[in-house]
Amino acid sequence: MLIWLNGPFGGGKTQTAYELRRRLAGSVVCDPEEVGFGLHRMTPGHLRGDFQDLPSWRTGVRDVLGLVLERHPGVVIAPMTVSEPSHLDEIVAPLRARGHDVRHFSLLARRETVVRRLRERGFGRAVRVVGGKEAPLRRESFALARLDECLERLVMPAFAEQVWTDDRTVSEVADLIADATGQSLAPDLDGPLRGRLRRAGVGLRHIRFL
Repeated sequence: MLIWLNGPFGGGKTQTAYELRRRLAGSVVCDPEEVGFGLHRMTPGHLRGDFQDLPSWRTGVRDVLGLVLERHPGVVIAPMTVSEPSHLDEIVAPLRARGHDVRHFSLLARRETVVRRLRERGFGRAVRVVGGKEAPLRRESFALARLDECLERLVMPAFAEQVWTDDRTVSEVADLIADATGQSLAPDLDGPLRGRLRRAGVGLRHIRFL
């Protein structure tokens, strides 16, 4: 089974993906963004745009996910924002045609919730410390520029199933997705402090320097 976690940048995809991996035995996270970063590294800076617009990104993601689905016995989790229906379909439709069980979820939240999360994560938090509370989110500028488009598109039927996360913890979102896909998660035994530290660690490991 492939669980694709869609949603706006700052919507909780990565945190939920790693919470699922932590509590779902045998599962793995395969991040489609890594394919895009590889393509950007091969491309001169002045030619870099949105790597999702490259057919090679969509083909590469589909091929890698297909390989893992065929050879790995556990659930595969892919956290990735895709707001163009045809791009998503180009990846998941062939996988489904090959008999793979693909489940898609859009993790959504109100705009103010997403902006707050962006300010609290990774580079956003560092900018606030150095530059003050209202300092611009330089590293998250791309995410903010795409936010309204993502929130508008990801409520479309093509991006079902939608999960609103404003009033849910990461653990609760993971539980909901597990129930929807028939998976059994190990109990979440983290206390509040340990949970915050774990999530902070996930965030730090996914700070991007490109």
